[in-house]
Amino acid sequence: MSQGFDYDLIIIGAGVGGHGAALHAVKCGLKTAIVEAKEMGGTCVNRGCIPSKALLAASGRVRELRDRAHLQELGIQVGAVSFERGAIAAHAADLVSKIQGDLTNSLTRLKVDILRGWGKVAGPQQVSVLGEDGEKTYTAKDILLCPGSVPFVPRGVEIDHKTVFTSDDAIKLETLPQWIAIIGSGYIGLEFADVYTALGCEVTMIEALDDLMPGFDPEIAKIAERVLIKARDIETYTAVFATKVKPGAPVEIELTDAKTKEVIDTLEVDACLVATGRVPATQNLGLENVGVSLDQRNFIPVNDQMAVLKDGEPAPHLWAVGDATGKMMLAHAASGQGVVAVENICGREKTIDYRSIPAAAFTHPEISYVGLTEAQAKTLGETEGFSVGAAKTYFKGNSKALAEKETDGIAKVIYRQDTGELLGVHIIGIHASDLIQEAANAIAERRSARDLAFQIHAHPTLSEVLDEAYKRAV
Repeated sequence: MSQGFDYDLIIIGAGVGGHGAALHAVKCGLKTAIVEAKEMGGTCVNRGCIPSKALLAASGRVRELRDRAHLQELGIQVGAVSFERGAIAAHAADLVSKIQGDLTNSLTRLKVDILRGWGKVAGPQQVSVLGEDGEKTYTAKDILLCPGSVPFVPRGVEIDHKTVFTSDDAIKLETLPQWIAIIGSGYIGLEFADVYTALGCEVTMIEALDDLMPGFDPEIAKIAERVLIKARDIETYTAVFATKVKPGAPVEIELTDAKTKEVIDTLEVDACLVATGRVPATQNLGLENVGVSLDQRNFIPVNDQMAVLKDGEPAPHLWAVGDATGKMMLAHAASGQGVVAVENICGREKTIDYRSIPAAAFTHPEISYVGLTEAQAKTLGETEGFSVGAAKTYFKGNSKALAEKETDGIAKVIYRQDTGELLGVHIIGIHASDLIQEAANAIAERRSARDLAFQIHAHPTLSEVLDEAYKRAV
C-alpha cells in the first residue's frame, strides 16, 4: 500500500481492459479500485463480443441445419428447421448476464473496490467519482484510464434505435426485418450479415471504399466475398456513401457516388444497421486537469508502456489502455495492454507487441489474421532492406476439412526471404479463429518459417493447413 493515498491504483472503466488490469494489479499486491458508470464488462460483454457470438452460434446452427445439400453429402437428412427469434435473443441476453456476473464476482472476490459513478481525473493522482450520492474525490498513486469506445454514426444518419440502429441495438435482436441495409463491410457488418441472412433476412451492404472488406488481406477478401456475400441473399454497393438515412417505415437511404458526389439512388428498406466503426469515448475524462490533450482523432496518446503522453513525454502516474488509445480496437488487446500497464506501474518495464495480437471475424466460415499484410510487409522490407515471400495452402487439400465437407478457405503466410521470420498470417476457413493463435505465438517469438516447418502437427487436424503453409514457405 502506497503511503498517503487511498489506493495504489484507480482504474476508470470496467470493460475487458480495466478488468484484466484490476486482476493483474491484485496479483501484484496493489490496493485497487475500479470506477464504472454503466454496466460492468463494458462494450465487449454487454454490446459486443459476447452477445454477438451467441447470435452467431445460434444462427449458424440454423444455417447448417437448413443446408440440406451439405448434410446429404454427409449422409444426413433432416426435416423442416424452425427457430424462435425471442429464444435466440434470450440466449444472447442470458450469456451477457452470466459473464457480467462472473466478472463482477471475480473483482469482489479479490477485494477490488467497485466505485459506481462517472470517474474522471480531478488532478495529479486524484480521481473524482460522480455517483447517486454526489461527487467524491479519491487519491491514488497511479490512475489507469479505460473508457472504451462507442459506435460511429456518420453525418446525415438519423438513429431511432428501432428502424435505424448501431450494433449496440442489433445485438438485442428485437426484430428480424425482411430487408435490412448494412452500412459498412468490416467485421461488424460481416458478422451481422451472417446472422441476418441465416435467419432469413435480405441484406444490402453499402461500402464507401472501392472494395468490400477493405481491412482484410485482398486474397482473403476475394474468397470471403464469394462464400460470405455472393453465395447469400446479399446485394452490395461499393464506392458509395449513405449520405442520408431517415428512420421510418420504410427507412429511406440516399446513396451518393463516393467519387462524383452525385446522388445515384434511393433505397427503401425495412431497417438499417450502421456498422461504420467505432470512436473513442474520451470526452469528460478530466485530462485537461493534468494538462493532457487528446490527439487529432480524440484518442488518448500513449507509448508502448501504456503511459499517457503529455507534450510527447510520459505524464507522471497516468496510464491508458483499450479502444480509447486507438492502437488496436480489440477486447483482448485491451486486456493485454492492461497487464503491460500494471507491470510498468510496478517498475517492471514491459512493452506491448501489437504485431503478435490476432483478430478474427466469427462468420461462417471464419476469418482470422495476425501480423502484417503482404503490402505492409513489403513496405517494411523496402525500409529495412529485405525481400518478402508469401505461401498459401488450401483447406480443400486438408483431410479434416474434407471429412467435415467444409473446404472453402486458404491459409496465407508472409515471411522474410532472408531469415524466414514469420511476419503475418491470414486465414479464411472453418475454425480460423482457433487456428490463428499458433501463428500469433510464433510471431510473438519472432520464429522462422524454416523452424516452424519442422514442427509436427496432429493428423488429421485443421492445424495441418498451417503446417503445409510453413513447408511451402521453406
